[in-house]
Amino acid sequence: MRRSPAVVAAAVLVALLSGCSTPGADTSSVEPPWPRPTDLAHRADEAGLENVWGERLAEHVHTHLTITNGDTPVVVPGNIGHAKAQRFAAQLHTHDTSGILHVESPTRQTFTLGQFFDEWGVSLGPAHVGGLHGELTIWVDGKRFFGNPRSIELTNRGEIGLAVTTIGEVPQRPAPFDWPPQYH
Repeated sequence: MRRSPAVVAAAVLVALLSGCSTPGADTSSVEPPWPRPTDLAHRADEAGLENVWGERLAEHVHTHLTITNGDTPVVVPGNIGHAKAQRFAAQLHTHDTSGILHVESPTRQTFTLGQFFDEWGVSLGPAHVGGLHGELTIWVDGKRFFGNPRSIELTNRGEIGLAVTTIGEVPQRPAPFDWPPQYH
């Protein structure tokens, strides 16, 4: 049975779209900047997080994230998972563009970098950050990390660096983050 080109094209499109609908898929753009999501509750749910606005906190952790595309810094947007006007604060969120990830939870549990990227809506894997592909070099607290960056645990005053470079380019380890006084 011969199918029309339109039917074949539609089937290919459905297959491609269904393969791209995983949590954390980069839905914003191929390359940075990646904006903050506007569907906060949905993105938090995709990351296994919930709205804890106004709840008593058992855990309050801050981790700094640096992302570079070659030598160019990538901005981590403010208010990922957070909106004061909507009285929404996921357990994991940002307030500003400093790169500080806030874990504020009524229960003590482990939160990971993968959850943050799922909430942001930017894909993250062992060889890419969003649409940036090349060599991904990872540092955790100044030391090289070999493994899937999605598994990195967010720790208090921890520092995570993700550097995507072209093959053969030498990645630069991020400078230690100068934590503002309120985080000491």
